[in-house]
Amino acid sequence: MIRRSLIAATAAITLLTGCAAEAPANQPAPSADPAVEPEATESGHGARAGAEEIGEPQNGILTISASGEASLIDLVSEEETSIGQIGAPEALASEGRYGFVTTASGIDIVDGGAWSWDHGDHFHFYRTTPSVRGSVEGSGPVSITPPQLSTQGATGMFFADGTAVALDMAALDEGEVSEWFRIDTGEDSGVVAPAGDHAIVAAGSEARVYDASGEPQGDAVACEDPSGAIATRVGTVIGCADGALLATSDSGSVSMEMIEAPEGFERATAFDGRKGRPTVSALSGENGFWLLDTRAKAWTHVDVDATLRTVIAADDNDDNVLAIDDEGVLHVYGPDGSERGATEPIADEASTLVVDIQRAYLTAPESGLVYEIDYRDGARIARELAPAAGLAVGTEVGR
Repeated sequence: MIRRSLIAATAAITLLTGCAAEAPANQPAPSADPAVEPEATESGHGARAGAEEIGEPQNGILTISASGEASLIDLVSEEETSIGQIGAPEALASEGRYGFVTTASGIDIVDGGAWSWDHGDHFHFYRTTPSVRGSVEGSGPVSITPPQLSTQGATGMFFADGTAVALDMAALDEGEVSEWFRIDTGEDSGVVAPAGDHAIVAAGSEARVYDASGEPQGDAVACEDPSGAIATRVGTVIGCADGALLATSDSGSVSMEMIEAPEGFERATAFDGRKGRPTVSALSGENGFWLLDTRAKAWTHVDVDATLRTVIAADDNDDNVLAIDDEGVLHVYGPDGSERGATEPIADEASTLVVDIQRAYLTAPESGLVYEIDYRDGARIARELAPAAGLAVGTEVGR
């Protein structure tokens, strides 16, 4: 049940939103939203030399085996293609095209070969040959925050030794692993987050905007104990001890404002949500989660009966929220915490979950399976995919 009603930082504004027509089950379609047009003025609509524009998304499952063998499963044909070899994976992050794979020596980058370009009221879809792109050096655990679009901006990386890196996505699209900047923050935790043609480094007790050359821009903004960040349709969210900063980019400048969280609940330390949506989620203690609506600039705290370890806001027409509990059950909740469906225990401790407009994909490395789940139909398992190359980490690409 909801323990705290919606608290808005500003007056509520009603926005009319639209949704793309439903695609075939094996070809999930993004949700278009004409209320905003992220990066709509960028020329090329996400196209590049050597890539083919196609009429529908080319979704696939990018998998990495325990030994570092990267493969791609086509979600239409279920054919599996070998991509190449990288280091042994420890974790994986993705913006829907690239797999940023944490290894013992840093980040290995795998191009899934398919991506979408959000043009506000419609999408463009592209594909190219999947490949291993290269590596970013670093040591220790790393927090990775990709941008909304795979062909521009920066992917932020904050390593446990205090190194803050902004990876140039336009250069990566051209096949080059190039850094906007690399900064020694002197802190052992923090985040680097994209914001248009800038990046934000949050560490210690403040967040600061940097340009692509690594020069600080403007004054630092207070953000005590930063943890967790995500790029949304509205702007970039950065978790702070007392709430979250919302960074928005306009006409080449970046502004940040604090959205204070209601008191009395455990803070958000990591965020997740369906790509391209304004509402994101975060765990809050063992039995609760946050929903942060970046349009309304408001938090909602929700309590449930299960002990959760993962939560993702689908932010679809039904406001579904997906969560994995400590017994490996995938739950589908309403925004008030009401249960709408659940699987049998299928997840393990290394499982990951990604959500698109029609399906969720849950990796279960111990069983070697990727579960495709229709979360709008009571958490029904639509099919099981078994990567022949093995499965340690995986994600959906083409989103």
